[in-house]
Amino acid sequence: MKIAITGKGGVGKTTLAGCLAKIYTAEGKRVIAVDADPDANLAFALGFPPEKEKKLIPLSQLKDIIKERTGAEPGVLGQMFSLNPKVDDIPERYCVEHEGIKLIQMGGVEKGGAGCVCPESSFIKAVIRHLILEREEVLILDMEAGIEHLGRATASFVDAFIAVVEPGIRSIKTFETIKKLAKDLGIDKVLVVANKVKDEADIKFINDHIDTGDLLGVISYNEEIINADKMGISPYDSSSVLREEVSRIKSNLSLKIEK
Repeated sequence: MKIAITGKGGVGKTTLAGCLAKIYTAEGKRVIAVDADPDANLAFALGFPPEKEKKLIPLSQLKDIIKERTGAEPGVLGQMFSLNPKVDDIPERYCVEHEGIKLIQMGGVEKGGAGCVCPESSFIKAVIRHLILEREEVLILDMEAGIEHLGRATASFVDAFIAVVEPGIRSIKTFETIKKLAKDLGIDKVLVVANKVKDEADIKFINDHIDTGDLLGVISYNEEIINADKMGISPYDSSSVLREEVSRIKSNLSLKIEK
């Protein structure tokens, strides 16, 4: 199972990614979680203690290894470099494990121009391609709203693209952008989870803007999630309501994929 989760910043995609990773692990599955958002917070959503979180090294910061594997100096424009560097050893070397979940942090890639391809980007894409195509674990990708880390060939092997939205026009606009980016990669369907839903008016708003056939479920506005963030603990461990809601979302996801 390979799942990519995306959405506008702050909508709760990391909360969903963390909960799904924990649910699959509780079922006895081997799970790799990938934090591919430069604003990296997945470790906290997974309940990693600070001493383990500090051990995470963003792959984009591995300048010497990127140079060795791609043949180009990171940060220097106009170089020739490998688009298919050796990366099969990278996940095990740079993951940090907690309670059965292996976490890898990608880090941010500074772009020298629109559509810039650089050694760091090539390296990160190669790692993601390896995780999707050559590993057997359940893979949970927590991605920013852009999905540029995925190429067309790699994207076709992702089992589910999930966009997390909240009841608001800006979130819906981001979702529409995500759908367009996905279509450009040959992905026809982007599934949706609605988060921070307070009442029937919010549900109506979501139903008015999202095809109900694409909606996996909703996550209620939940003070326990907010308090978990303040306390630095996993939302999954702090809220039984959240666990039940995401368990239903996972069940619906399984049904969608099996169709």
